[in-house]
Amino acid sequence: MPTTALKRPVLTLLALGFALSTAFAAPAPIDRQADRWDLTALYQNDAAFDADTKKLSAQLQQLGACKGQLSTSPARLKSCLDLYAEARKRVNTLTTYAAQYYDQDTGDSKGNQLNQRAALLGNDFSQATTFLQPEILALGSKRIDAMLAKDKGLQLYRFQLSNMLRSAPHTLDAAGEQLVAQFGLATGSAASVYRTLANAEIPWPTVKLSDGKEVRLDQAAYTKYRGDDQRADRKLVFDAFFGKWKEYERTFGETLYGQLKTDAAYAKVRRYPDSQSAALDADNLPPAVYQTLIAQTNANLPTLHRYFKLRARMLGVKDLAYYDIYAPLLKSDRTFPLAEGKQMMLDSAAPLGPDYVKALSAAVEARWMDVYPRPRKVAGAYMNGDAYDVHPFVLLNYTDNYEAVSTLTHEWGHAMHSVLANKAQPSIYAPYSIFVAEIASTTNEALLLDARLKQAKDDDERLLYLGAALENLRGTFFRQAMFAEFEAAIHGKVDKGESLTGEEITAIYADILKRYHGEAQGVMTIDPAYALEWAYVPHFYHGFYVFQYATSIAAAQDFAQRILDKEPGALAAYLKMLSAGGSAYPYELVKAAGVDLASPKPYQALVARMNGIMDQIEAIEAKRGK
Repeated sequence: MPTTALKRPVLTLLALGFALSTAFAAPAPIDRQADRWDLTALYQNDAAFDADTKKLSAQLQQLGACKGQLSTSPARLKSCLDLYAEARKRVNTLTTYAAQYYDQDTGDSKGNQLNQRAALLGNDFSQATTFLQPEILALGSKRIDAMLAKDKGLQLYRFQLSNMLRSAPHTLDAAGEQLVAQFGLATGSAASVYRTLANAEIPWPTVKLSDGKEVRLDQAAYTKYRGDDQRADRKLVFDAFFGKWKEYERTFGETLYGQLKTDAAYAKVRRYPDSQSAALDADNLPPAVYQTLIAQTNANLPTLHRYFKLRARMLGVKDLAYYDIYAPLLKSDRTFPLAEGKQMMLDSAAPLGPDYVKALSAAVEARWMDVYPRPRKVAGAYMNGDAYDVHPFVLLNYTDNYEAVSTLTHEWGHAMHSVLANKAQPSIYAPYSIFVAEIASTTNEALLLDARLKQAKDDDERLLYLGAALENLRGTFFRQAMFAEFEAAIHGKVDKGESLTGEEITAIYADILKRYHGEAQGVMTIDPAYALEWAYVPHFYHGFYVFQYATSIAAAQDFAQRILDKEPGALAAYLKMLSAGGSAYPYELVKAAGVDLASPKPYQALVARMNGIMDQIEAIEAKRGK
């Protein structure tokens, strides 16, 4: 187990390109105080935050006294691990407060200062705990087993200790670990520069739509208008938005290259063959998971191409372009105000049991989330569940369309995962891997779509949700697998010592983008200007992360179907997996619950489901003589 504070990547769905096939025309929502999160649940004021930093400093001093003492007795080992757990819990709470404060207004200098302070505290924690792993490795498995046998209280840390021992080939001596920790602050700037520039400083263009409306095309507006029902407007939005990213191609090339070099350096220092191996080993994930995902995705690109051809027919477009992928398959003026969206989410969660629904119902009214878009607020959507003693926090940019309801459901799937894990596990095991986290969110999305399809009153409404299901599978499976292949390509080059410019990164992305979208087969035309999309995706600064969206939706389809079918034991196994948090390796947790993501089966089942949905759409279209 790493001795650094846990910090999960921000789960920004909109930047990843999750968009459902609905059109909407809603007035700007009223941004009420009740629809913003209440950060006083973390700290009442600055003085409380400062007081907790002092407590952390005291704990780190106490941890320093543990150095060289772990082998003295089982009781001493346990007391030091207890202290480590408490300090990690505290630094995570401090970091959560800083992150949420900053993200609600990225232009507020106080938030930036808090983030910098939190980064320093995290680095202090990292440096103060670097001795733990080398000393435990020096004890060895036999001595650790003997100590576990002597002290029942130490049993709590059996999995943590086992994980530390597993990492022996990649752990340095105490001096080496201290040196690596000291470099922690110097190697995190790439993502910070990207985040500030992309969210607070880029001068976004203003475009005039065909109805005369002028729109400042920032990230939130792009996600809203990229699916406009006027094709000329879609093209205008794409051209202007990615044209602006093109102006910063060199800068974002440097920031991403800097992150890739950092990942390669850490992999080399820790004696991994490459960055991908290092990333997967953090959760003990079999390489076969990543390899099988990419292989199965490429083998099933004809299904993706079938969807694009269907999309072109339904849109009445002969020359499908990349700016057509978010256009609504069925035009609808239907809007989903927040209260209705919440109720839809609660209704769809019913198959997860009354206790789950009761807890979710209370949470969504408890000011755990920041709902609506605002200038300088971070784009996208995410859940932060690191404040163990408080509760999760959810950031949305809710826009009253069906996509917003789906995103609401997705993020609260994450939040309920944290609620269940925090309730069932001690703080040391409550944090869970993204590998499992994205199953919790996408399973809830699958349940939402099932509920909507069952309630559809006619073929028009049915088409609306079937189209949403298709787009969800495209965006969450094929798109994320495409990102995963891109990541493997760019990391592979840097791992070999090759340089990368923004232009070269664009060229790599363009080749993969064209292959996935069937340009050679005449399925879709890809304008080279849109290959700047890589610069728009923040997840590439968290190496080898997005593939877990694709693996997760494959698993989620399986879990959701078994739960809906009321298969004996399916719901209990699923909730047990969520409640397990990080108390076991994530691949093993998912496999124990019934899905092996290193085998082709779940991916083949997902593709079969996608083809089945297209069969239903085509049947409706045929009935209409189309």
